[in-house]
Amino acid sequence: MNSFILAIDQGTTSSRAILFDREMKMVGSGQKEFTQHYPASGWVEHDPEEIWSSVVATVKAALKSAGRHASDVAAIGITNQRETVVIWDRATGKPIHNAIVWQDRRTAPLCQKLKKQGLEKKFTRKTGLLLDPYFSGTKIAWMLDKVKGARKRAEKGELLAGTIDSFLIWRLTGGKVHATDATNASRTLVYNIEKNTWDDELLAILGIPAKMLPQVKDCADDYGITEESLFGAEIKILGVAGDQHAAAIGQACFEPGMMKSTYGTGCFALLNTGSDLVRSKNRLLTTIAYRLNGKTTYALEGSIFIAGAAVQWLRDGIKVIGKAEQSGMLAAGADPTQEVYLVPAFVGLGAPHWDAEARGAIFGLTRNSGPAEFARAALESVAFQTRDLLDAMRKDWKGASVKTVLRVDGGMVASDWTMQRLADILDAPVDRPTILETTALGAAWLAGSKAGVWPKARDFAKSWALERRFKPEMNASARSAKLAGWRDAVRRTLSVQ
Repeated sequence: MNSFILAIDQGTTSSRAILFDREMKMVGSGQKEFTQHYPASGWVEHDPEEIWSSVVATVKAALKSAGRHASDVAAIGITNQRETVVIWDRATGKPIHNAIVWQDRRTAPLCQKLKKQGLEKKFTRKTGLLLDPYFSGTKIAWMLDKVKGARKRAEKGELLAGTIDSFLIWRLTGGKVHATDATNASRTLVYNIEKNTWDDELLAILGIPAKMLPQVKDCADDYGITEESLFGAEIKILGVAGDQHAAAIGQACFEPGMMKSTYGTGCFALLNTGSDLVRSKNRLLTTIAYRLNGKTTYALEGSIFIAGAAVQWLRDGIKVIGKAEQSGMLAAGADPTQEVYLVPAFVGLGAPHWDAEARGAIFGLTRNSGPAEFARAALESVAFQTRDLLDAMRKDWKGASVKTVLRVDGGMVASDWTMQRLADILDAPVDRPTILETTALGAAWLAGSKAGVWPKARDFAKSWALERRFKPEMNASARSAKLAGWRDAVRRTLSVQ
């Protein structure tokens, strides 16, 4: 019986495919990095064709490593880097331009123009988002304006637009299905999250023809069937969710008040608010956590642009470590009498500040400051930024005022030192699960539950297993002093004082 579930995890720096068995255990995987393109300062692009070939290669590698055939797979679940957007030719499937990545800042002038026109409140009320280059809508508008002939072709219905999930679905199904899920749609800046529909007024403001956009489906839904020629057999695509939403699902955050935080290139914290669409007063994002069986569950989200990327900076930028995993050990040896703060605003500051013009800074340096103090400052910056998000969430939503337990995942959580410092700064327990591949697991659960191979939400939640709980150990006065120093450093870094 075809009882295996395949998760495609298309990320910012690599594509992965993981094969799970009926018991939800990983039995095979493949991973392939792809090129990051930086055509101008603040611009980040990916080649959609390279992404596509990397996905096909990793699916084949995952099947091969498990000794399985495509005919053994009951369903595919897709999770993807959010907000990254592609426009392609409806007839040929060929992209008209490189994908513009979520990190890209080229549309900052357009966002500022719209803000000056007093339109941010309108966008926020309808989408839960802020006018920031981070989101997909202004990226689509930029391509339509800058690629020769694109706008006319789009108006004729010759071009399609979508986030990476939509592009992959189109390619996997041989151009038969143009679809996305509610979570990815909710990150585009043109999707009304209350009405669950593309918003004609916002599309008109950005000049995006509605006919370009995909059909929006539930996260666990029918997204078509892969072409047999790709993997040797047809496979149903039954689940889709943006990476942070898939991680929340993989962490079994199904109940209001549950919170997860993923520490990858950036850090993304989601707090489940149930059916309560919370409109943030503290510049957090309101987003769709997931939509199942036509029922929408909402979340508050805090987005930190630089988390693991700060460790990459230690390794590749100032070369104080050779490998990322050395950062925690180095930080543990830092001089406790020195208070060095890194505000990692390398590409601006995300929530709750949303300052696109801020740039990174280091405070508190002395003649004795060295690699250990830099490493500690980089890792602590992640904890401080998470605390800022948690404080904002507690102000926004009454359900977050209870004692929070944070479920964590992503590459950084392997460091015991970092997780302990996170618990200390949050003054809250931090739970690290036995399965750290929560993003892929969430995508797989969507597909597996829809296929009838995996359990429904309640039983899936029971399978979540704790590897280690980190409890706060820092005394209150030390924590307060550190937080005061951090807030002063951030205040000095903001572009508008």
